[in-house]
Amino acid sequence: MSDAIVVKGLVKSFGTARALDGLDLSVRAGEVHGFLGPNGAGKSTTIRILLGLVRADGGTARLLGGDPWSQAAELHRRLAYVPGDVTLWPHLSGGEVIDLLGRLRGGLNARRKADLLERFDLDPRKKARTYSKGNRQKVALVAALASEGELLILDEPTSGLDPLMEEVFRECVRQERERRTVLLSSHVLAEVEALCDRVTIIRDGRTVETGTLAELRHLTRTSIEAELAQPPDGLAELPGVHELRAGDGRVRFSVDGAALDPALRRLAEAGVRSLVSRPPTLEELFLRHYDRHAESVG
Repeated sequence: MSDAIVVKGLVKSFGTARALDGLDLSVRAGEVHGFLGPNGAGKSTTIRILLGLVRADGGTARLLGGDPWSQAAELHRRLAYVPGDVTLWPHLSGGEVIDLLGRLRGGLNARRKADLLERFDLDPRKKARTYSKGNRQKVALVAALASEGELLILDEPTSGLDPLMEEVFRECVRQERERRTVLLSSHVLAEVEALCDRVTIIRDGRTVETGTLAELRHLTRTSIEAELAQPPDGLAELPGVHELRAGDGRVRFSVDGAALDPALRRLAEAGVRSLVSRPPTLEELFLRHYDRHAESVG
């Protein structure tokens, strides 16, 4: 399978601050690819380079086989971009904005546009200045999803949407994966898990992990809180059990996936009165992975 995006050794500095420090990114044609990292990691700078808005200082970037800097106008007719904070022409209606963006991108599918307006519950007759943040986001999403672009670049696309509209977005992206490529930058782990074939995690302008979600499961650690009839025997000595705190008949700890079964057996032996488990948040996943990454290079 060919690659829709190929980035190698990308470098970009703003004054003395280095935003990208040799970043690599490969997005295969036809996949939904998650692009993850905390604030300041370099995601937005990478996207701006891919869109031809900023020129890289070093490395290479190829988008749909072309150079995003020297061929920006041509490439923009083959892609659609949705930012996390949408600004619209205030005196145009939502429908007029959608049509204008469609003309810039080589046309819209009228039937798909009508379907998307209904699914996102968006009134296209209202002036853009009257829209809430969520509705401005819907305008950009409808324009992108109704376009004929081969590539969708989505940067925090569900910002401002309510949970119902977030699920509509996910359904739309699942349908799109059959016919085009999606680069999805998001802080919402559930969104990434539900949609992405592969993910790239970056930190400090560098790629630190790339792979399928199954391949990255080693990054996750489950948090456990339990009320017990008696103190658990040998729980602290189990490999893979971390941050154990016990007292007043309760225990709290985090556990690696491989150690979850033996840890639960120790709890059962102590008599479980209540138990709550939860997967790590995206922030926790980042922090744990980065701690391991720092140890490996330290």
